[in-house]
Amino acid sequence: MSENDDQDRELPASEKRLREAREKGDVPRSRDLSAAVVVLAAVSTLIASADQMALHASNIMHVGLRYSRADLFAADGASHALATAGLEALKMLGPVFSVTIVAAIAAPALLGGLNFSGEALVPKFDRLDPIKGFGRLVSMNGLVELLKSLLKVILIGGVLAMYLRSTTRELVAVGAGSVNNGIAQSFRMLGHASLLFGSMLGVIALVDAPWQKFSFAKKMRMTKQEQKDEHKESDGNPELKSRVRQMQHQMSRRRMMQDVPTADVIVVNPTHFAVALRYDDGAMRAPRVIAKGVDVMAQQIRDVASAHKLPFVEAAPLARALYNTTEVGKEIPAALYVAVAQILAYVYRLKQAVANGDLPPDPPTPEIDPDLLGPYRMDT
Repeated sequence: MSENDDQDRELPASEKRLREAREKGDVPRSRDLSAAVVVLAAVSTLIASADQMALHASNIMHVGLRYSRADLFAADGASHALATAGLEALKMLGPVFSVTIVAAIAAPALLGGLNFSGEALVPKFDRLDPIKGFGRLVSMNGLVELLKSLLKVILIGGVLAMYLRSTTRELVAVGAGSVNNGIAQSFRMLGHASLLFGSMLGVIALVDAPWQKFSFAKKMRMTKQEQKDEHKESDGNPELKSRVRQMQHQMSRRRMMQDVPTADVIVVNPTHFAVALRYDDGAMRAPRVIAKGVDVMAQQIRDVASAHKLPFVEAAPLARALYNTTEVGKEIPAALYVAVAQILAYVYRLKQAVANGDLPPDPPTPEIDPDLLGPYRMDT
């Protein structure tokens, strides 16, 4: 990655980019943090069980020292001795191994979380390129790794050297006492030295973990062009989406026009708005809008309705309120129940009058709350 690329990558990584990186096994990791957790877990177990471990180590020594000439010539003498020593060794090291394995699995979760990716196991032969390898050495990450290595040598080497210097007498006195005391003392000194070692690793990890998170976030940053490409890939081609929406709208209009002949009444305003209503008291809780339109669409609705000899009712405020409040295929709101009931009752009386040869009734003038008209308020 060139310096110009780094300068262009000024946008934080998106969720999609981070998810794809995680699927490839690319997550922030701190080897020093993992090593510190594993060592401290093992050392804590070693110190806590030092006496028991010393006892098992003493038993292993006794098995070797008590191996007699008769055991040598016995059929199962050697196997019995090895089995006994092996069992004691398992008892001695089992707790430490168990805790170490658990810590080794759990330690990576502290920074990048648990993650397994088969793609990370695939060998990457581009890492064998000497030119790229030299570039990694002279990069900022390479410099940080070099400084960490020097810090490890200075801290760990210096602290352990001081500890060995301060415990010189104890080391010399280990062989002067009994075997059991010498073994126990050796385990205690080993535990303290390992504890110092793990503590120094922990100090280094406190510096390394934030750096690894920062380095990973920097590596995942995106350019403006990458973000645009990702949005385009996620959202699809805008032209194609626009075409799909247009086709869906056309199909919806065709279905709506096919439902117009089933309407009971067309409420108009008188030319700009047209709303087709249908009511089936056996299947519907309230009248339903089955088609609506403005201007050209309103004219198409009127043409279809006229071809099927459907009744028209001119009620400008109601037509606008229905258009504003109710989507096609939905029931009208409760606030328009009374007004629509007046329209349906008028249509019923009109049909009866036509069938009987009577004069048509006067059309209703339902009152409509102006707030129901929304942006379609009528001019006063």
